[in-house]
Amino acid sequence: MNKWIKAARLRTLPLSVAGIILAGFIAASVKKFDAIIFILSILTAVLFQILSNFANDYGDGVKGTDNDDRIGPQRAIQSGEISPAQMKKAVVITGILSFLSALALVTYSFGLARLPQILFYLILGIAAIAAAVKYTVGKNAYGYFGLGDLFVLIFFGLVSVMGGAYLYTKQLDWTWIFPALSIGLLSMAVLNLNNMRDLNSDIKAGKHTIPVKLGLENAKKYHIVLIVLPFFFTQAYVFHHFHGLWPWLFVLPYLLLFTHLMRVIQINNPKDFDPELKKVAILTLLYSIFFGVGLIL
Repeated sequence: MNKWIKAARLRTLPLSVAGIILAGFIAASVKKFDAIIFILSILTAVLFQILSNFANDYGDGVKGTDNDDRIGPQRAIQSGEISPAQMKKAVVITGILSFLSALALVTYSFGLARLPQILFYLILGIAAIAAAVKYTVGKNAYGYFGLGDLFVLIFFGLVSVMGGAYLYTKQLDWTWIFPALSIGLLSMAVLNLNNMRDLNSDIKAGKHTIPVKLGLENAKKYHIVLIVLPFFFTQAYVFHHFHGLWPWLFVLPYLLLFTHLMRVIQINNPKDFDPELKKVAILTLLYSIFFGVGLIL
């Protein structure tokens, strides 16, 4: 069991629920929160993330990308603890569980009377499953062409926050784009740290991530943009909807994010990006909680 817990990479789960938690807070701020929708949303997001982690382990493992040159934590197939056949089976099982969880979520949220909305969300769910698998699996894995950032923005940001909030409210507010982009960009920052850490091994493996394409120094500049832009997007949302000081609680975790930027600028050894990766993942979750609590207060 321990080997599967390690393969699920529990440290990635806080980031996967940050957008879901913020969507719940947005719904609560307009008196539309539903605990069952929240629980099913969290379960679905966690299953999607575990699916992505299993598929990533499988894809990079069979391609040989996860090798002795890799700096991050050793993967399950790389270490030999789990065979490619076992991991492939786990990907299929987790994919099925993810779909069933998404089906339960949208059926409960909309009821059978709103079939078009159910079908739309199920298509999103299938797209999320496909995106989780195709990041590293197959000949045309999009993660090997530098498209991982775009898919993170879509699914961790736009779908998670805007799609999540719609499940509660059954209406769409265009200003949700600001917190959605904020979560999406911060999630991209975590991926960028991961890719800066793995820069040298990715070059050898032919994995053309954004840092591979830009080079380390330009990837750091890109990282600054990913961290700073959400600060201004969040301000735009607050100015549009609220008065007073409580919605500005999000600034507290952001002070640590700005400190993180100073650290990233100074890093020369790729392995030093790994603790920063964990830091930004946790701070993104804290950002969603502090911002959400501010909206309620």
